[in-house]
Amino acid sequence: MSVAEIGKRLVELCQKGENRQAVEELYADEVVTIEGQGSDEMPARMEGKDAVRGKHDWWESHHEVHDATAEGPFCGHRDDQFAVLFGMDVTHKQSGQRIAMREVALFTVADGKIVQEEFLYQTGD
Repeated sequence: MSVAEIGKRLVELCQKGENRQAVEELYADEVVTIEGQGSDEMPARMEGKDAVRGKHDWWESHHEVHDATAEGPFCGHRDDQFAVLFGMDVTHKQSGQRIAMREVALFTVADGKIVQEEFLYQTGD
């Protein structure tokens, strides 16, 4: 698959709520995942498909998802990257706070698999 086809497939699966299927189908075993911030419990940078699975487990255990959207892929001049705009409406289970979030994810592809995902957040500055 081309980078654009991988991006289209990722968006298609995420729009159906099949994010875990996207990981199994499209991600390299040695994928690197990078968040805009981290904690002791959930580091900002992790490596491997198991780490991505664990990140999904952590997210689902801490948030009730009311709605999630995925738009894209957005491709540029590089033939190894694409971006996706994600939107989420979630309630943090511990605090009960409902949050509307948007983030851009930049994906890097090599040998037909996603080898890195990096999430960029909109700031209030």
